[in-house]
Amino acid sequence: MTVQTTSDTRGTRGTRGTRGTRGIRGAFQRAPLAWFFFLTYALSWLAWTPYILSENGLGVWHHDFGSGGSGQILGVLPGAYLGPICSALLITSLTEGRRGLRNWRARMTTFRVGWQWYLLVMVSVPAALTLATTAMTDTTPIPPAAMLLAVYLPGLLIQMITTGLAEEPGWREFAMPRMQTRYGPLVATLVVGVLWGAWHLPLFLTDWGVGHGADPVRIAEFMVTALALSAVMTWVFNRSHESMPLVMLLHTSVNNYFSIAWAEMFPKLTDTQGSQALLMAAATAALIVLAATRGRLGYRGHRGHRDDQADRNDQADQADQADQDPRGTGPSAEGKEPAATAAPGVH
Repeated sequence: MTVQTTSDTRGTRGTRGTRGTRGIRGAFQRAPLAWFFFLTYALSWLAWTPYILSENGLGVWHHDFGSGGSGQILGVLPGAYLGPICSALLITSLTEGRRGLRNWRARMTTFRVGWQWYLLVMVSVPAALTLATTAMTDTTPIPPAAMLLAVYLPGLLIQMITTGLAEEPGWREFAMPRMQTRYGPLVATLVVGVLWGAWHLPLFLTDWGVGHGADPVRIAEFMVTALALSAVMTWVFNRSHESMPLVMLLHTSVNNYFSIAWAEMFPKLTDTQGSQALLMAAATAALIVLAATRGRLGYRGHRGHRDDQADRNDQADQADQADQDPRGTGPSAEGKEPAATAAPGVH
């Protein structure tokens, strides 16, 4: 299905006033997805270059960012923030203006989904990963200690404001609705999943990839895992009315489990076995949601809650305009439409 390229590629609204725009704003309006993917890769990979060249990577630059989590925070997190979320915000601000940024903020704080969704994610992720590890290795997990349980939720919160906030507002919030509008949920999941996974590839040359290694087979396993997780995240994204906090929780629950719990519960296993258990759990979950939804992944088509939000914003903007023009002689009162400001459309 082909959709006219507009300043708001989530749907068919806000199509006026974009054809004649020149410069970088016009380029973003004509191809927001292409620019998002390009900027995400360029900005992140550029920011990761010092880390890759340092002692934590190729050793060309004699500088050490530190070991463990502190090294990755200094070496990896800046590029993660600079890529997906900054690219999405830049393009949104230039193509949709303050209205687009207000809508973005509203969607990022959509916590009003059923409590069962949060419970499902927080329980099912560690349970699935534990079961997958046990099934693949025939190893009985050690029950988590009280200290581990005490740090699990704080660790999850830290993951939410680092990994989750850095990645998901770009890949899922910005790219996924636009991709689904044009190509449907399956193709969108495939493209976003592959690009999301490939975005990580330079980090395999660093300490970040020590658990994966630069072996082509391990990288292929990582890519398949990213694609499978993308299918599950698309389903959660669509079924939860595009709740970004919930999608971020799903992503970071996987990271948090392996960062805090997995090694304590399976102390004799290797990182390779952990990666393979994640692949098995993600692939199984992806196959289940694909089969259960017949490939729709919870997608309801173009009409959704984003239209309602856009309509509310249109009404608010009209009210603001009326307040500013008490004579009633503004553009709307004259029967003229205001210049397009690219209101968020629908997917």
